[in-house]
This record gives sequence, C-alpha cells and structure tokens, in this order.
Amino acid sequence: MKNEQLPVAIIGAGPIGLAAAAQLVKQNQAFILFEAGASVGTNFLDYSHVRLFSSWEYNIDSAARSLLLKNQVPLPDPNKLPYGGEIVSEYLEPLSSLSELKPYIHLNSKVVHISRKGIDKVKTDGRELLPFIIQVENKDLDLQQFEAKAVIDATGTWHNPNPFISGGLNTMNQKNDSIHPGIPNILGDDKETFINKRVLVIGSGHSALNSILDLVKLKKVAPETTISWIIRKPNVIDVLGGGSNDQLPERGALGTRVEKEISNGNVEVHVSTFVESFKTDKTGAYLLTVSKNENQTEIGPFDHIISNTGSSPTFEFLKEIRYTFDSTLESVPKLAPLIDPNVHSCGTVRPHGEKELRQPEKDFYIVGAKSYGRAPTFLMATGYEQVRSIVAYLSGDREAAKRVELKLPETGVCKVSSLSNKIQSNVGSCCN
Repeated sequence: MKNEQLPVAIIGAGPIGLAAAAQLVKQNQAFILFEAGASVGTNFLDYSHVRLFSSWEYNIDSAARSLLLKNQVPLPDPNKLPYGGEIVSEYLEPLSSLSELKPYIHLNSKVVHISRKGIDKVKTDGRELLPFIIQVENKDLDLQQFEAKAVIDATGTWHNPNPFISGGLNTMNQKNDSIHPGIPNILGDDKETFINKRVLVIGSGHSALNSILDLVKLKKVAPETTISWIIRKPNVIDVLGGGSNDQLPERGALGTRVEKEISNGNVEVHVSTFVESFKTDKTGAYLLTVSKNENQTEIGPFDHIISNTGSSPTFEFLKEIRYTFDSTLESVPKLAPLIDPNVHSCGTVRPHGEKELRQPEKDFYIVGAKSYGRAPTFLMATGYEQVRSIVAYLSGDREAAKRVELKLPETGVCKVSSLSNKIQSNVGSCCN
C-alpha cells in the first residue's frame, strides 16, 4: 500500500486526540486512534469531580462541533463550566460514538513502540518515504502492528506526576494510601480519608488551588482538619493568578478564594520552601526535612500529602523516532520561549500550529499538554488549534495550516493585586 493511502495514527483519546480525528474526518483523511485506557477521556475521569475554569465555549473543537451537530447530538450550554466527568459524558463519549469515528478507535490499546518500516533511527537515506510502524499492546498483552503515513502523539502527561522532592528524585512510589498525586475527591469518595486529618499540599498550580479550596470546605464541617501548603516561590501572589483581570473568571477566582482563606487563617503557607527528604514517625505520620531561605528545618507531622507538583512527558515509545525537546521544559522546542515560566508570568500563549510543532521526523507531531512538557499552563483550545493546523498541512492545505483561527482569553496573571496586610503578616517573607 502506498503511503498516501495509509491512515494518520493518533495516540491518545483525550480531547486533543479526538479533535485530531474530527479534523481528519473533515478533510476526508483516514485515521486510526489508539487509547491505552478502557474508555475515551481516561485522564478526565481521574478528576471527574473538578469543575474546569474554562467554559464549554473553549472546550469543544470546531470540527467536532460540526460533526455532533450533523448527527443531531445536542451540545452543552457554551457558557457553562463543565466538570471533568462532564467533558467525557457530554462531549468525548458522544463524539467517539459517531459512525465517522467509532470504527477507527481502539481502546485498551497501548502504543509501546514507533519506528519507520524496516529501519532504525540512524538510517537517513529514503527515510521519509517509508511508513511508520506502530506497535500496540492490547489488554491481553498481545502485540499488534499497524502502518501509518503520519503520527500525532496526544498522550498528555497526566499519568507521569513529578516527585515532590526538590531536584526530581523519586524516592518512593508516590501513589499510596497517604501520598496522593492529582486532585483527590476530598468532598466525595475520599472524604473519610482527609476528615480531621493534618494535610499538606505541595505545588503551586491550579490543581493545588483546587485541593486547598476543597480542604477548606471540609474543614468547615470537620474543624480539626488542618491545611498546610508548600510553594517554592517566595511570594504567594506569584501563584494566585490574575483575579478579576482574568478573562476566564473562574480561573481568576481560584486564586482570589485561596487568598481569602489564607487571610482567614485557614491555610498555613510555607513559601521559598523546598522538600529535601521525608520520613515517618512512630504513628506513621510524615515529617519533612525542608530548605527554607537556605536554612534547613523539619516540618510536620502530616497524615496525608497531596502532591500537586505537575507532571512530565514520557518518550519511551519514541526511541526509534527522531524527536527533540527543549532541554529545560521538555516541551516542543519552538514553544519553549513562549511558555517558559522562568521568563513569563502570563499563562496565555499565542496560538501556534504545524510550523512550530514540526519534529526532525517528517510527519510526526507531539501535541496537546505533552507539547508543553513541564510548563504548567495549557488550554484545550490551544490544542485544538494545534491539530487543526497540522491536519490542514497533512491534507495539503498549506495556507490553512499557516492561518490562526483562534483567539484566546487573556489570563491577567501579569497584573496581580497586592495581598492584604493580614496575609503579609501571616506568611512573612512571601510578599517581599
């Protein structure tokens, strides 16, 4: 079979992977999609209880919207803020069930290796003329092989959480009964785990803010619950976002609510704090050795640790593909100057597409949250623009690939209001 007759392989059935499929359907291009989980949107099911800060307006891809309307599938209210679970039940599941997509989606199918047919990574001559070979492991651990003319990696980073030990040393499996990566369902299934316990949250992103706010709600009905928060930055204001300046109001409100709870004395904050090691005492509670303003001290004890320190991309199945990434962020190289948190305090990134996402391996692309590497801020709408541009390019429409068809809301995080005097006195050096 000639390469042009082969499908485009998509890895990952989250919002960005399914958006790529919808865009390919729009362009009358064949595709095949592999999802390691038992359902579409597996990652979103892990935080199905969390309300997103962006409305449905920004969470549905344009080609996917057209397909749903064509098939008379009702769309959610564009102004409503969905929960993670609703992204799956009201969008991804109906989309993946359409006749245009369903036959080409393989669930319980983990991609374990990608290469060019018959050659390894070193071989250059004639490389671009060869199809990609996709090795896929099914739920019975059997291997199947597929060919593709292009590959779009939309696997994300959710299932590879960063260690909370500074420097990245993973001294133990973080997923156990007392250390929780992700956003536990503190007010639901996990309520009994945290009620009247000493809880430490580590991290400074939106996941940490959500965890803290849920813990505060729990504290109102279980007053013995204590909440501590470790951030590495010297100022709380650096992690609380843009408040009323944010054009996504719910995103700005997260920081405003946490600011209020700190003011009310419900959250103990440790700024400029880096975890060096931890141990357990005789009761099984955690004691952490931390470095704070270059001074080493011990904090604790804590019954539970919520590790909201972000996540990282994995590249194991790409060893025979010529890919590259920024050495600092592990993002697609051309995105790094736009999203590097060492440089930018703003979370909004200008829309970008195929040109910025090109890899040394022709017709191979890393998209979605994985394209951002370790950078903390990613909007689904950005990923939708990525795959729209890539699919246009693969379909031969170079002009459409170059166009920008997305306008993102400003985050407002470059303009932070000053914290109250009460917060400054509570957390000391956080407001230099």
